[in-house]
Amino acid sequence: MARVVVDVMPKQEILDPQGQAVANALPRLGFDGITEVRQGKRFELEVADDVDDDTLAKIAETLLANPVIEDWTVRRVDA
Repeated sequence: MARVVVDVMPKQEILDPQGQAVANALPRLGFDGITEVRQGKRFELEVADDVDDDTLAKIAETLLANPVIEDWTVRRVDA
């Protein structure tokens, strides 16, 4: 078995109201120097060793992310 992480983030040209809300709250909480926050999603999958990268990319593109407004990356990590 392998562990795969899929990170999904809004594309840079897409507004991120959740990230903006966090960025606006940080100075009020005493955290200065943060200029931008982007909020995304992280998925962790346990997959059989024979699942190839093309299949993982297809899963990310068709189920985990909306490719119109989101970018995604797939990476294998040590279990």
